Amino acid sequence: MSAQPDLLYSEEEEALRAAVRDLLTDHCDAAGVIARTESGAPHDLPLWKALAGRMGLAGLLIPEELGGQGATHRETAVVLEELGRFVAPVPYLTSAVLATEALLACGTEDLLTELASATTIAALAVGLHTAPGATVRTVRVENGALHGELTAVADAAVADVLLVPADDGALYAVAASDAGVTPRTSLDLTRPLATVTLTGATGRRLGDTGPAVSRALRSAAGLLASEQLGVAEWALTETVRYLKERKQFNRPVGGFQALKHRLAALWMETVSLRAAARAAADALSTHEDTDMAVAVAQAYAAPVAVHAAEEALQLHAGIGMTWEHPVHLYLKRAKADSLAFGTAGAHRAALAELADIQAP
Repeated sequence: MSAQPDLLYSEEEEALRAAVRDLLTDHCDAAGVIARTESGAPHDLPLWKALAGRMGLAGLLIPEELGGQGATHRETAVVLEELGRFVAPVPYLTSAVLATEALLACGTEDLLTELASATTIAALAVGLHTAPGATVRTVRVENGALHGELTAVADAAVADVLLVPADDGALYAVAASDAGVTPRTSLDLTRPLATVTLTGATGRRLGDTGPAVSRALRSAAGLLASEQLGVAEWALTETVRYLKERKQFNRPVGGFQALKHRLAALWMETVSLRAAARAAADALSTHEDTDMAVAVAQAYAAPVAVHAAEEALQLHAGIGMTWEHPVHLYLKRAKADSLAFGTAGAHRAALAELADIQAP
């Protein structure tokens, strides 16, 4: 029988959190993120270079012999918690997790080395809504060239390399410059989606689509819960702070019993979300009960993150409805994340099958 997992944060993980939070505090203020969403170029590439290059976070999951950190999903989860807390507009989940896991499954050492050094950004050309185990849309292979269209690809606009699944069962690396990338209107302005169109592009065969995409989607779904935890924790913390300062009838609004009950319930949900997210990250690291832990985390994470953001918007009252206040960024991220890598309902169905508990 395997030992019980230790879901508490280690000293190294807390040190990593502090370093990431310090960097984001200095370089990812809410006003700047809102301004970027209005500029038409929401990705903060200087911040990405600092995170991925100077701190080496793009290579956390990549082995040391390939220039990475050789860390685990637990450390990666800590980074995603902080990125969620700041709704940082960087392609970390898509490049450092989703694309990296696909390349690790294929054993593509040269591309992994480029990702670890932050000289290349990669995107897996699979719709962000695709759940682990779901059918993946592919492009056609005709006379050695790739033809077709793939929709809802996250962060494709800043990718240097696209990892494209094809109908011959293979995953191909295609230079982004050889593909048509058309931005689409996205609910989450900090993680824009795009349509990728290939008309005779040449690609380099990396490996089999099935194992690569399956591994990538499972890891991304499990670690997304940590990002959702960061969103929920920000919403709870900022709402408590605001209600302590906001006064009505000459007393802090946070002292009203009805609001105390709402905040207490939200705190309980957030603490439970932390446990589920940590369990998923630990399972991905140890490869034990991974499918179950990921399904549990995603079945629970989306409703909690959305609820936390909705409560933050409502309890900030009129100021929360303004564009200048960042709470709308968190609500949009939470809503978009609730569809990413499968809905909570899809993960509950997967969990029921894994536990052999079918619906009546």
